[in-house]
Amino acid sequence: MSVSCGVECVLILGFSRWMWKRCTYVGSDDSASWSNATPEEFEPIPRVCRLILAVYESDLRNPQFQPLGGYRLNPDWVVKRVTYEQTLGHAPPYIIYLDHDHREIVLAIRGLNLIKESDYKLLLDNRLGRQMFDGGYVHHGLLKSAIWLLNEEGETLKRLWVENGSDYTMVFAGHSLGSGVAALLAVIVVNHRDRLGGVPRSKVRCYAVAPARCMSLNLAVKYADVIHSVILQDDFLPRTATPLEDIFKSVFCLPCLLFLVCLRDTFIPEGRKLRDPRRLYAPGRMYHIVERKFCRCGRFPPEVRTAIPVEGRFEHIVLSCNATSDHGIIWIEREAEKALQMLSESTSPETITTPPKVQKLERLKTIEKEHKDALQKALSLNIPHAAVPAEDEPLQDEAERSQGDNEDASKTKSQSSGGTTNWDQVVEKLFKKNESGDLVVPRDVGDEAPAPAPSK
Repeated sequence: MSVSCGVECVLILGFSRWMWKRCTYVGSDDSASWSNATPEEFEPIPRVCRLILAVYESDLRNPQFQPLGGYRLNPDWVVKRVTYEQTLGHAPPYIIYLDHDHREIVLAIRGLNLIKESDYKLLLDNRLGRQMFDGGYVHHGLLKSAIWLLNEEGETLKRLWVENGSDYTMVFAGHSLGSGVAALLAVIVVNHRDRLGGVPRSKVRCYAVAPARCMSLNLAVKYADVIHSVILQDDFLPRTATPLEDIFKSVFCLPCLLFLVCLRDTFIPEGRKLRDPRRLYAPGRMYHIVERKFCRCGRFPPEVRTAIPVEGRFEHIVLSCNATSDHGIIWIEREAEKALQMLSESTSPETITTPPKVQKLERLKTIEKEHKDALQKALSLNIPHAAVPAEDEPLQDEAERSQGDNEDASKTKSQSSGGTTNWDQVVEKLFKKNESGDLVVPRDVGDEAPAPAPSK
């Protein structure tokens, strides 16, 4: 009897400790050690959120759902607006906007529509480890949607880039479901920039707002200089490691499912998670907007933290009543705008102690160093298929490799109708196959090795 009572006490104490740790874990703990973002790097994010919101409008000259302060865009600069009827379920609705004020060509994609069957089909078109791509794994349905978008709009984007002096930044942005499509679209474009008029890698940007987990860890870190993920406090989607297709197939309500996922992940070692090459993550550099504190009521002035995490990349479900509301694009836009105002005020002339140009230059060097350090850390942690480019391999070498693809460009165009690029054929270059036709992963994800090592 005494032994059974002792075992019961141990179990009760262990469960109580687990419940205490889970219930006191708040969203701000994920980024507690991160550095603060600067106004210059965060400035595009509220603007991009407004562009994503504009996709929901049927007439931008007579908006019905405009945020506080309006959309602040010129309806005459909207190059194209595509609805569900035109995408035929291949992709969510989107707009192409030519922002002359900020010298940007923006393709903005809306998020999941809960009443559209086609959006669910995109999410469910996947299974763990199904799609190998560019030395890692990605979500199959979202990749297909990104390829379809490029087949439809690749020539439009190329024309806008060339007509505007080949100097504008090409921005891909999306929310929720659209964030995964935009992230994979950016990965494809970065690897085949010559097909869009030779746009430099430094001129390609992606903003994944409330991002879906769409690529493996090695790819998420590799493209952190291009892709920027924006997460509001307790948002559930970037933290839910359960595949999206399993979430929407579940018979449980979402809060119940999140609790069960939280309970299951407690017993999975961190090292095992990192060593699973099929596990998908939110992409790129993270910007975490924090506005609530533990055991405090209400919202506090938001602060923005940023990093390129390798370990602890939003791996813990937050048991919060705001887990779903923090996923809404309206709230994200509102809090991002407040955060930008706070950042701007903190760097006002009265508080600046060093010249702004020096600060900006130092921050750019810090961002580059953070990316290199993240790549090195991924390699040191034995992340599957992680690789660090050689120290003497600048970005222009990558441009030279992409220029080498020009020899195949005419062949690809001649095989497609109307002389336009067939992106299905172009993307096949990022798929590696052995002699038996099986997909394999290159030893160096940044290099096209002639003898790739087979995946395990």
